[in-house]
Amino acid sequence: MENDSTAKSLKLFIVLSRAFKAINEHVNKVIQANGLNPTEFAVLELLYHKGDQPLQQIGAKILLASGSITYVVDKLEQKGLLKRIACPTDRRVIYASITDEGKNMIQDIFPEHANQIDKLMSSLNESEKDTAIDLLKKLGLPAGKF
Repeated sequence: MENDSTAKSLKLFIVLSRAFKAINEHVNKVIQANGLNPTEFAVLELLYHKGDQPLQQIGAKILLASGSITYVVDKLEQKGLLKRIACPTDRRVIYASITDEGKNMIQDIFPEHANQIDKLMSSLNESEKDTAIDLLKKLGLPAGKF
């Protein structure tokens, strides 16, 4: 039989999961309407905001298994949205670099994406957003240690 703390933890987990699912579904509609899947968008957005990235490091930065990165990069390369660039100093390292076409696409999509997220978060005022950020960090950081 579960105690009150366990029951409350389970309820929190369910509420958090459902909230993420609902928000994520709305956000993904904007991305998919522009011919990308969420992972492709995440890679392009990373490259747009952070510059060229070693393929080996992209997965960790967008929370994707490293084995999936090659597939996503291949798809984006076929679409002309990114290109691979060999590292001039280390033959083992290949960088992903966003193309001008990729930059144009992100510049078109990102404002709508950001506005959609802002609308979805509008039920919270600025102070509540700060509190939610702090609480979710407090919840997530130790979980990464397990």
